[in-house]
Amino acid sequence: MDKLDYKKEYKDLYLPKKKPVIVSVPAISFIMAEGEGNPNGENFAYAVGALYSLSYAVKMSYKSHSVPDNYYQYTVFPLEGVWDLVDKTLLPTDKNNLKYNMMIRQPDFLDIDLFDRFLLETKRKRPNPYLEKVKFGTISEGICCQMLHIGSYDEEPVSFEIMDKFCTDNGYRRSSYKHREIYLSDPGKTEQDKLKTVLRYQIEHK
Repeated sequence: MDKLDYKKEYKDLYLPKKKPVIVSVPAISFIMAEGEGNPNGENFAYAVGALYSLSYAVKMSYKSHSVPDNYYQYTVFPLEGVWDLVDKTLLPTDKNNLKYNMMIRQPDFLDIDLFDRFLLETKRKRPNPYLEKVKFGTISEGICCQMLHIGSYDEEPVSFEIMDKFCTDNGYRRSSYKHREIYLSDPGKTEQDKLKTVLRYQIEHK
């Protein structure tokens, strides 16, 4: 059985260049967990843990007593996060003021009924308080600007400035001050100056 590799199949979305580009992002299904506060805190770790536990339950379901219809082998997609501010009058450097929706893209065969099944199974096997908050849904971002950021998360504003200038020079502007981050590196195993993160935000014509 062939294995779907997102780095090859969806290269334009997950392996962008180190310079801004305009992309059209299709509707994508995710499992998601929302939260607020410092991403170095316990709640954030629970949210991410819940998403990974559930995602691997879906991936390994070919070994279960009831294999999902149209199942295919695939590489689990990377963790993503849509970030915003709780209080928009405060600086974005205040990590306690952050609001996030963490998510992992899911394969095409997953539907709401299968999601409910795997959620129930994961609650039994890997209890996690954030499994009560996990949702399954589809997000349509449309036209976006994105680029690959290499370096620490704290240095992302430099890349956002490059993206903003690119958009201005090409007749676009941000349509939302939320932004998406796609984490291509494991921060626990990668030096900060080598971390790879896709940065993306929605745009519109001026």
